[in-house]
Amino acid sequence: MRLLNTYVNNITLDEAVEFLLQKIREQTPAYVVEVNVDVVVKMETDLVLRQITDDADLTLVDGQPLIWISKLYGRPLKMKVSGSDLVPTLLQAAAKEGRSVFVLGGKEDAARKAAENIKARYPGLVMAGALSPSMGFEKKPEEVAYIRETLQKVKPDILLACFGCPKQEKWVSEHYRDCASGVTLCAGATVDFLAGNIKRAPKVFSENGLEWFYRFVKEPKRLFHRYFVDDMQIFRLAWKYRNAGPEHDSDVK
Repeated sequence: MRLLNTYVNNITLDEAVEFLLQKIREQTPAYVVEVNVDVVVKMETDLVLRQITDDADLTLVDGQPLIWISKLYGRPLKMKVSGSDLVPTLLQAAAKEGRSVFVLGGKEDAARKAAENIKARYPGLVMAGALSPSMGFEKKPEEVAYIRETLQKVKPDILLACFGCPKQEKWVSEHYRDCASGVTLCAGATVDFLAGNIKRAPKVFSENGLEWFYRFVKEPKRLFHRYFVDDMQIFRLAWKYRNAGPEHDSDVK
């Protein structure tokens, strides 16, 4: 269904996991994009990001404010399916089938820590590898080539790409077919949650649309401009797209 300036899949967490497991079983490369207020605002001026989001095999809503907007539009979404919920649920299900996973992204040794925790929590999973690229790696041809070669050797069933938006989405859209045999998730800060570097907001914050505030309290300097300047544009966009039709109203693409 159409929501604001993009198309999103109106499905539950369990439905998303089953869809991705089927892609893994078929060895059909696919990628997942998570959309929150910040991504919606970025897409308004970044048309490449908007196209990548529209073309994703799954575009999921990661943010309670967008759930509220869908209800105001009279086209309510079934639920919020955040990356930090999707990833562990998918890994747990994939572990039962002995699938492999590769963690790509995060600062310093975040990927390695995440890999260690994944291996401990989901012993049925095959840990195909972990790598934290250097800052600005996408502008370094040799490092980009090394990452591709590393992934092409192991071809994981699940690739977690955690660079932040829009870098991860643009990298994934270009490389997902070559670098994973199954599904690639644009997983953002999930690598830090898995590594234990950042704690998720308590459930009461998440359920009431205040997870952003919890994160702001933890990192006020880094997040002030994003939340209180950039993301305020969501009110203008909600009004702008209030009459957008419900085209592409299928559960999965």
